[in-house]
Amino acid sequence: MPSPTALSSRSVAITGAGGGLGREIALGLAAKGYAVFGTGMSDAEVRELKDASAGRVRLTICDMTQEAAVQSWVDGVSDALGDAGLDILINNAGILTPGPIEVLPLDAIRREFDVNVFGALSVINAFLPALRKARGRIVQVSTWTASVALPFNGPSGASKAAMEVFAAVYRAELKSFGIDVVVAPAGNMKTGGPAKTASALARVSNDMTVEQRALYGPAFDTFATTLNGMQSNGLDAVSAAKRVIDLAEQMPAPSRAAVGPDAEQMLKAAREKSDAELDALRLRIVGLD
Repeated sequence: MPSPTALSSRSVAITGAGGGLGREIALGLAAKGYAVFGTGMSDAEVRELKDASAGRVRLTICDMTQEAAVQSWVDGVSDALGDAGLDILINNAGILTPGPIEVLPLDAIRREFDVNVFGALSVINAFLPALRKARGRIVQVSTWTASVALPFNGPSGASKAAMEVFAAVYRAELKSFGIDVVVAPAGNMKTGGPAKTASALARVSNDMTVEQRALYGPAFDTFATTLNGMQSNGLDAVSAAKRVIDLAEQMPAPSRAAVGPDAEQMLKAAREKSDAELDALRLRIVGLD
């Protein structure tokens, strides 16, 4: 890590910065002069982003499910920042575990919560001393499916919904310290996720038993085709990152703001539609009406 004296600009820490949306956020903030710290998953990601940012983005390989690894990363960043503290934390890392709830192994669902919830909580808590020094801001990247849950997408929506509740509680508990908490529910994005999603969908389908396919196969195949199409036609990575960056800097801080027009539409539906209308909508979205 560089010495504190080398970090004269504003600072940001981004989880899941090695690819997809996180990568574009990191590069966008680096271009604006921020000192950018992030987590990645491989040496290749570390090298690629260092080169792409002319050294302004400093990635560390970190397993979000290992509290000791998270604390080690946070300690290194906090030591580098010194008394200046951390201006912005963007909690972006997450995984997707699609499939019928009856079919998904409970360990797979636990893994999603380990990353999307407990990993996120461990990062926030570890960075709070540095955020208090700077009276900084937390941006929790979420998804509109936390508000309008989709069939065959339960773990993702549920884990993100849990983090939205935690974010609201953090906002209240941290207000006296001058720390803002922003929830940014994202819509469908072309950020590298579609290929990963397609692979995950295919894996779930291929792993189904004959009995499971008889129960869920046709409906899940329809869902998979629809979801792949939605993601492939989603917001481009640079535009999505720009929106998150705008929310990270907006004054005063919004408590919640959508990333993408489809997310805005779905959040509006969640506010205005009845449960029966939402039940019909969630089936129609994935082609199962």
